[in-house]
Amino acid sequence: MVSETVTDGPSKRILSGPLGREVVRFGAPLALGMGLQTAFNLVDAFVISRLGGATAGPALGAIGICDQLAALGTIVSYGLSTATATLISRKVGERDQDAVREIAWQSLIVIASLSLFFGIFGGFGANFVLRTLMGAKGEVANLGVPYLRVMLAGSFTIFLLMHLTSVQRALGSSKTPVGLLIGSNVLNLILAVVMVYGPGDAPAILSWGRPLARLFGIPRMGLMGAAWATLIARFIVLIPLIAILMKRFGLFLPSSRIGAQRDTIAAIVKLGWPSSAQLVVRIFAMLVTHSLVARAFTTPTDQSATTALGIVFRLETMALFVGLGWGSAAQTFVGQNLGAQNPERAKLSGWYAASCNAVMMGALAIVYTVYGSSIVGFFDADPNVLAPALSYLKWVGASYVGLGIGIVLGSAIQGAGATLRALLLDTLVIVGFQLPTSVLFVLSKGATYVGLWQIVALTYFLFALVYVISYRRGRFLNATPAATA
Repeated sequence: MVSETVTDGPSKRILSGPLGREVVRFGAPLALGMGLQTAFNLVDAFVISRLGGATAGPALGAIGICDQLAALGTIVSYGLSTATATLISRKVGERDQDAVREIAWQSLIVIASLSLFFGIFGGFGANFVLRTLMGAKGEVANLGVPYLRVMLAGSFTIFLLMHLTSVQRALGSSKTPVGLLIGSNVLNLILAVVMVYGPGDAPAILSWGRPLARLFGIPRMGLMGAAWATLIARFIVLIPLIAILMKRFGLFLPSSRIGAQRDTIAAIVKLGWPSSAQLVVRIFAMLVTHSLVARAFTTPTDQSATTALGIVFRLETMALFVGLGWGSAAQTFVGQNLGAQNPERAKLSGWYAASCNAVMMGALAIVYTVYGSSIVGFFDADPNVLAPALSYLKWVGASYVGLGIGIVLGSAIQGAGATLRALLLDTLVIVGFQLPTSVLFVLSKGATYVGLWQIVALTYFLFALVYVISYRRGRFLNATPAATA
């Protein structure tokens, strides 16, 4: 039997409370928490943008590309975390605590193995990926290669952070991780200021870090200081997350720390690989756009378009992760209600979550469009950077509503165990439309980045269309995860 803490609190509300109110109560903290995940990158961008001189622009361009590359590993991991959350939420609905404990521990083994792989890959492949595959040039590449090595080597921090919060969410808890993430972001800001600038010159607004740097003997590390600050802040928040899962939910206790169980790991991977592949396809599309811009609209001495795209993609990543937060709520409601044999409530919860996210994406799009100049200028006020960045927000901003609807309904489909369906829908839109259209456009005579932005906007609206059509059919909502994976 599942413990009373899990079933008689949040899970009871998920299974029988007023649906609209419970989706909002559960989903809003998740959306905030996932948005805070991206705040690490925004904090780094803010601190780096104040380096000044000839360093700030290339450094912003470097982290713009590198963070997208590092996100590939994160979303592979998150796909497996999504599968774990789907399996756990079903078992919570079925009131099978032993299965919950086994899935949680075995999934931790999978995530640890994946962390090791990406750490090794980062050490040996960063230079090739950034310079050869992505086409990064000049100082952007020089600064980016060591930064990418460190971020990939420390992948385990973000892999575990997202995984453990996914497990907590599947158990019905959505508020606790938010407080921890807020604290972690405050710590990240402090560490970034101290480690980026050290005891030397810093903008007046950040000069408070100099005494701390002198006290602890921390030198000026520039861009690399931002990388190490992020990894340390993420690592520290992992400690209370693990403690909460052990003490409150009884996970990862010695009795469950058994060796790798082939059947359980196979179930996680079988269910998770389509989710991972789906997210890889989405990030790959962003990387292709980055590469096309770097190759067609930059030179070794002028990488302002790459810098602009690096800034707006950070803002877009926040929209993406907020959508994943509402999607996580939909996934949990769908999984637990299907486990409790209530498919009608499961399906309706997906529509509620998608509607909530559409409203939030609309508000975010308005903010980005109306205040885009101030937001982008906060990071880089160079007119050559502002022009392509504001053009992107103008054309793509409104389409975040479509992107958000697609993300949430895709997560609801994953919550039903139909992860392969979600992968096929994403592949249809991106491989069938966005990538070939983008490449052909860039190769055409007189191509400008505005046309590329318009293709991105059309892609996001197309996401909403195909997912609404698929979700309305909803045949997968009566199947088990094993049958639909």
